[in-house]
Amino acid sequence: MERIYWVYILASRPHGALYIGVTNSLGQRVDAHRTGTGSIHAARYRIWRLVYAESYQNIREAIAREKQLKKWRRQWNIDLTERHNPTWEDLYQYTIT
Repeated sequence: MERIYWVYILASRPHGALYIGVTNSLGQRVDAHRTGTGSIHAARYRIWRLVYAESYQNIREAIAREKQLKKWRRQWNIDLTERHNPTWEDLYQYTIT
C-alpha cells in the first residue's frame, strides 16, 4: 500500500495564529490538534481549523515543503491559504481518518 503524506496549515481563525505541519494521517493529526494533544503551540493558541493541505507520495518532499512554508513570511502563508481557500473554510470534514 502506498502512503500519502500531507503538509497542512491550521489556523485559529481567518488571519489568526497559524500552525504548519506534516503527517501521514491527516484526519488523525487534525483530531489530535482538536483535542489539544497535537502540539503545545496549537493548544495554547487554539489552532485547530484545517485551512490548507497538500499531498505528497514522498516523505522527503513533504518534509522539504513543510520546512519551506515554515521559513516563509507569514503573509505568504496567508496568501497561499487564500488562493486555495478564500473563505478560510474548515476543511476537516473532507479528511479521511
